[in-house]
Amino acid sequence: MTAIRQDEALAQAYDAITAVVTDRTDADLQRPTRCLGWLVADLLFHLIGDAQRALVALANPAEGPADVDDVSYWRGFPSGDGDDARHAWWVRRSAAAFDRPTGIVRLWEDTAPAAVRAAAAADPAGYVSTQGHVLRVPDFLATLTTEAVVHHLDLTPELPDAPPPGPLAVRVAVATMDGLLSDEAVRPGAWDDQEFLLKATGRVPLTDRDRLELGESAGWFPLLG
Repeated sequence: MTAIRQDEALAQAYDAITAVVTDRTDADLQRPTRCLGWLVADLLFHLIGDAQRALVALANPAEGPADVDDVSYWRGFPSGDGDDARHAWWVRRSAAAFDRPTGIVRLWEDTAPAAVRAAAAADPAGYVSTQGHVLRVPDFLATLTTEAVVHHLDLTPELPDAPPPGPLAVRVAVATMDGLLSDEAVRPGAWDDQEFLLKATGRVPLTDRDRLELGESAGWFPLLG
């Protein structure tokens, strides 16, 4: 299998989100998402935070070695200490401070391409520090891509005409979920990539048939909250 250029995957992930939100009406941006309590505009504001975090991390290279990779990074999420709920509430209040939801789209359109350019210019042999961890640059970009793809799927339930995430970006997110599965687990063959991502992240519950096919590995789900 051809190695994935993580900067290209991130570009594809962010470009696809831009395609979802550009030219949306304020009413569209106030539709619900799969993230409890968040509207489309709220979730997009959260994604802007990821793009800004990328800009900061990539502009401030860290000393190695890495303490996590693109898979083990996720094993600490969710934290379960209340920080996630506080962040969700902060995002809602911050997004509500914009005069109109379309203002959040304009900020995304400025920030996401800048993050993509920084990713393309970063040394792939380098390291960055983010959220208390040190990662290799390609692994860091893979975490951003995985989050973007999952949240792309979160954005679109009430936007039926929205384009899907790009295939290269989806490959990165699927590889992350495969890595989070136990070594003995084999995901059900009937699942396509989108179903796998939705079930692996708890967006869609496992069916009885899923549990039968997964066996003991069903207890690992959701792989990522």
